[in-house]
Amino acid sequence: MVRAVNDEIDVVVARKIGLPWQPELGVGAVAADGPPVLDQQLLAQVGLTERQLAPAIERERAEVHRRLRRYRGERPPPAVAGRVVVVVDDGLATGVTARVALANLRAQGPDRLLFAAPVCAPQSADLLRRDADAVICVHIPARFRAVGVWYADFTQLADEQVVQLLVRAWSSTPTRRP
Repeated sequence: MVRAVNDEIDVVVARKIGLPWQPELGVGAVAADGPPVLDQQLLAQVGLTERQLAPAIERERAEVHRRLRRYRGERPPPAVAGRVVVVVDDGLATGVTARVALANLRAQGPDRLLFAAPVCAPQSADLLRRDADAVICVHIPARFRAVGVWYADFTQLADEQVVQLLVRAWSSTPTRRP
């Protein structure tokens, strides 16, 4: 893929903030920098405040930093300002992690910010259009249930697998800096 676009590849890490009693239900997300993105409507429905989520927010931000150190090592992130940036995800369910990743990148001043995924929940794809200059979804099923349903194998990658894939991509294309 890197050879096809003849440019850099990097990793953006965002972590979901789950409800304390239902961690799989994302009420927000956090990236390495910037404020968390929170679903204020859902927070109001369940009677939670951002202050009550503070321990979960800090725990997930620490995990973001751990993963970035593990995945990048000493390699600095690429310069984003003035460039076209494409964020690729395995799928878009609630969209909260994609929103925080895009907000984090938008703050760095890209010329254009695009989001692409093979499968997206219709309402999440619509909402994400506020955060990205373009949202590309190969498949937007009317009856979206979960991202994993659209994969024959949706096994989580181990950190070492991510590192190996990134090292292979980084070694196939020279680093470009503006």
